[in-house]
Amino acid sequence: MVFSANPLSLSVPDPAFESWLRDTGYLELLDSHSSSSSSSTDTCPPSASKTPNPNPTLSKTPKSLFSLLKTLVSLLTLNPFAKLTPDDFAGSTPSWTLAFIGSLDSYSWPNGPSQARMRVQENVRRYARNYAFLSLIFLACSLYQMPVPLLGVVLSLMMWEGVRFCSERWEMEEKCPGLRMVLVRIVQCATAVVLYLCNLQIAFFCAISVSYTVMILHASLRKLAPPKQSTVSSRHKRLQPR
Repeated sequence: MVFSANPLSLSVPDPAFESWLRDTGYLELLDSHSSSSSSSTDTCPPSASKTPNPNPTLSKTPKSLFSLLKTLVSLLTLNPFAKLTPDDFAGSTPSWTLAFIGSLDSYSWPNGPSQARMRVQENVRRYARNYAFLSLIFLACSLYQMPVPLLGVVLSLMMWEGVRFCSERWEMEEKCPGLRMVLVRIVQCATAVVLYLCNLQIAFFCAISVSYTVMILHASLRKLAPPKQSTVSSRHKRLQPR
């Protein structure tokens, strides 16, 4: 051995290093590092000692297809809401043009399942409010295409509005709380029956399927960018010695 072992050296595990990068706002370094390493591997010239392959396209096709299938399977088995917290919905909505959509350079196919999973989990946290708003838009579009479920939703809202009006008009919460509870239970059963007969579950299923597909595709293809560059730079300025 040329160098002796350093007893003061520290070994940081990958999950701890990822959490530190996420807390400091530099998680995108892992994304850019994996992209650059894969591109350098692809552009590396073959060794002169190896026999040249007469059909390089045919040899690369099974590997790329296997990598594509492996990435898709990892996305299907991934829980994108595992690291989502209520604080992710408390902040302001990211810009739709600059942050959420971005430019063409902001998208690339993930190099492997690990990069795809990291992108999905991080982008779902960053754009949680955008994805929620898109889900509401897809639900509204589904209800617009299906007038019967839309009529069921309107009828359910009218029933609950009637319960609120009667409860406030006759002061049922103070005078007759038992009667009010019975009325609420009856309206709950009526709402469930109306929504079931109107096939509202079909509209919900269509909206959830489309919104989930769009979320997974956008989150896996969207490159990680510094979310708070100004905050990070100001933090490092404060840490610098005066």
